[in-house]
Amino acid sequence: MSSAKIDLNLFTVFDAIYSQQSLTRAAGVLHVSQPAVSSSLAKLRSIFDDPLFVRTSAGMTPTPLARQLVGTVRDSLKNLDNCVATRIPFDPSTASRTFRIHATENAEIILLPTLITHLKQSAPGINLEVVFIDRREVAYEMASGNVHLAFDAPLLSHPELASHPLLSDDYVCVMQATHPLSTEILTLEQFLEQEHIHVSSRVKGAGHVDLALRSIGCKRRVAIRLQHYAALPSLLAQSKFIAAVPATVAKHWHLVSRPLPFDSPKLELQLFWHKSVEHDPALLWLRQFTMKLAQAH
Repeated sequence: MSSAKIDLNLFTVFDAIYSQQSLTRAAGVLHVSQPAVSSSLAKLRSIFDDPLFVRTSAGMTPTPLARQLVGTVRDSLKNLDNCVATRIPFDPSTASRTFRIHATENAEIILLPTLITHLKQSAPGINLEVVFIDRREVAYEMASGNVHLAFDAPLLSHPELASHPLLSDDYVCVMQATHPLSTEILTLEQFLEQEHIHVSSRVKGAGHVDLALRSIGCKRRVAIRLQHYAALPSLLAQSKFIAAVPATVAKHWHLVSRPLPFDSPKLELQLFWHKSVEHDPALLWLRQFTMKLAQAH
């Protein structure tokens, strides 16, 4: 078949199936029916004389030829998008748009107040929808355009995502002002003698602080494990518990903060975006705006 007769929309379908690894999800991303996606895939298979995607337990798995084609297909689609984008300038002062951001709770507490304050000054028509998605789904959601940016730890990695460091934060120990240790320089022995509250979005598993303690042959007693920070200040205020949290998070509460008496990895937050929107003027502006604010944080 002559390339002049090939419907370019077929390659959009190809990219969606490759990203979503599912005909159903690809149909949802493209806002078409699943039979329409199946029909387009049948045409692509005929053009390339290759199945392109085969159904496995992991979903629609690309064939070697599909893996070979995907880079060229995406570059071509990106170039077409860039042609359109360069004709549509983005003016944040007059733009009216909603951006959806995946963010961890740490990122919400640390970054959102400053980001929203400055957005209202520089881009009053911009709205944000902040969501938290399973890390395994973030790349798919970004490929589909359902999520525009992500604020997360370096753990969020995917070959289709680009990233940039946002900030690095030390962990500190927090406690109520009446805690017996609130006026002392905290020692490792005192730290280990206390009952701890551990906050992690994960249901189980060690955090940065526990791994640091493990590296020096120590272990703390975690009396309470929480998935969110909301209850932490009130629990600390009513008890003799202590907690290790990022320093910038601790600044939001009226609690006593003390340096950890041992070396611990820092909290690292990065900005992620999908490579397919690398040159989108609106998202490029928002990325640069966020990076600048984080740098001055």
